[in-house]
Amino acid sequence: MANKLLENKIAVVTGGATGIGKEIVRELAENDATVILADRNVPLGEKEAQEFQAKKLDVTFMQLDISKIDEVKDFFDSINKKYSRLDILVNNAGIKINAGKVTETSEFEWNLTLGTNLTGTFLCCKYGIPLMEKDGGSVINFSSGSGIKGSYNSVAYGVTKAGIIHLTKTASLEFATQNIRINCIVPGLIDTQQSRGSTGSKELFEKWEKGIPMKRAGRPEEIAPMVAFLCSDQASYITGSLFEINGGSLAQ
Repeated sequence: MANKLLENKIAVVTGGATGIGKEIVRELAENDATVILADRNVPLGEKEAQEFQAKKLDVTFMQLDISKIDEVKDFFDSINKKYSRLDILVNNAGIKINAGKVTETSEFEWNLTLGTNLTGTFLCCKYGIPLMEKDGGSVINFSSGSGIKGSYNSVAYGVTKAGIIHLTKTASLEFATQNIRINCIVPGLIDTQQSRGSTGSKELFEKWEKGIPMKRAGRPEEIAPMVAFLCSDQASYITGSLFEINGGSLAQ
């Protein structure tokens, strides 16, 4: 990529070993950011970081399970010790469990989903944002269309994604005067291993695609450029905003 939107920026991408997260790591690094690929899957995270390094991209792997408070605190302490700052935080990590109706969802499934998606995003904001307070920065949270409108058989997931939207808007107000911009990506159906797995079958995935106005799922590379833009100085007046990338799904 010819553009170097993020030169000299220090970036963290959670859930960076697969899917959308992996593509965001690539996009930020190709725009000259120093990227920390954070993921709980150590073998895969190390493998992906090594592959990026082989392409001369400045990517390093660090283990992180966003649902564990001590791990999150130690992670950002390490970032602070090594870099003395953080410019970009992309809270991409999350899980989806299709647990059935509200009455069929177990407390374990509820707590696991909230603890990972919503509490995990909160913890990363809580301990990551202080590293931006001196020079400013950009936080990108990830919601979903399920956080805006109801969806079947995934109440816990939808609640977490709605919560992330409100977390984004509230935090954006709290840090606006410190030049810390906090925005939220709202993807629709994106063709990743995780989204195909959550449908349970190829046939259901294709049925979901047919319900999208553009009649196809999105691709991770259609998400990552928006993240890079929002993290750049070109988006210096954008905060507290939602960016729907869904082939028109929420226009229906």
